[in-house]
Amino acid sequence: MSKAQIKSYAKLNLALHVIGKNSLLHRIETIVAFISFHDEIFIKKIKSNKHNISFSGKFSHNISKNNTISKLLKILEKKKLLKDIKFKIKIIKKIPNKAGLGGGSMNAASILKYFVKKKIIKTSKKELISISKLIGSDVVLGLEFKNSILNGRNEIKRFKNCKRFYTLIIKPNFGCSTKEIYSKVQKFKNPKLNRPNKRMFDFDYLKKLDNSLEQIAFSKYPKLSKIKLFLEESYSPIFVRMTGSGSALVAYFQSKERCHKAKKHFSKNYKNYWCISSKTI
Repeated sequence: MSKAQIKSYAKLNLALHVIGKNSLLHRIETIVAFISFHDEIFIKKIKSNKHNISFSGKFSHNISKNNTISKLLKILEKKKLLKDIKFKIKIIKKIPNKAGLGGGSMNAASILKYFVKKKIIKTSKKELISISKLIGSDVVLGLEFKNSILNGRNEIKRFKNCKRFYTLIIKPNFGCSTKEIYSKVQKFKNPKLNRPNKRMFDFDYLKKLDNSLEQIAFSKYPKLSKIKLFLEESYSPIFVRMTGSGSALVAYFQSKERCHKAKKHFSKNYKNYWCISSKTI
């Protein structure tokens, strides 16, 4: 097997509502899109008694040994799906950590999809979803890089040929702990996405929605609120919204030119902040 290269795309929550809680996890509904910005994964079979996982790139520091990829490989081995095959996996981390962009989860999802596609593992769709959930709650969303809606009944519906957005993504020089942000949720919303349809990706519909976790993150990090206000007042995007549990904020545009102009101007004003422009895929 020659070395394979995989693209692991960043995830955006266009909207996210916390609608309840069971004994372990909060129940959410969310509208998800993926952008062309991605981590790069290189994978190759090796003759060894253990896997070789390494990270490089700007956001490769402080990644735990118990990461999403090591978790995935342990689960597959426990289920005897890898048949004693070992892999060298190198991930070039371009997606920042603790940003709400799903970098680690999408890495695991991308590798799992690759194993299935290349028939390295053979499993049912039901078991594939089960494996995903053992790694992390949002890994299942990355099993297909398509516009998706997860409803309150934990069902995912995928959509093709949706309207594209140009996005300006800002991450300040701090991250948000998903566990900490969710721990402060006190109110739940009534479900709005139980009948998913393509109309939910229209600008006018999305503008009326929100992210339930935004105000919690803003309360802890007031700087996020200031950045959002600056983006809204300076560049007239369609809307600005935090993705996931933060700390990344996303300004959505219809025009590529306006998006790139906003990036150029923002970078001059906030030189210490990570900032990229991209497009939904």
